[in-house]
Amino acid sequence: LLDEPTASLDAGNVDAACGLIEAARSNGAAIVAIFHDRAVRDRLATRLLPLTPAGAAA
Repeated sequence: LLDEPTASLDAGNVDAACGLIEAARSNGAAIVAIFHDRAVRDRLATRLLPLTPAGAAA
């Protein structure tokens, strides 16, 4: 469970963190994460559950 794992990181460390997350996923880990950075989200996400003020949008 990751809550904004790349927040406040510079570009090099964002790439390193994404690499670690991708490696964990490729080793079979299930990852649930919250991202506000759409570029990171788009790089890592295989499924999305958008949240709105009204709740989860299916």
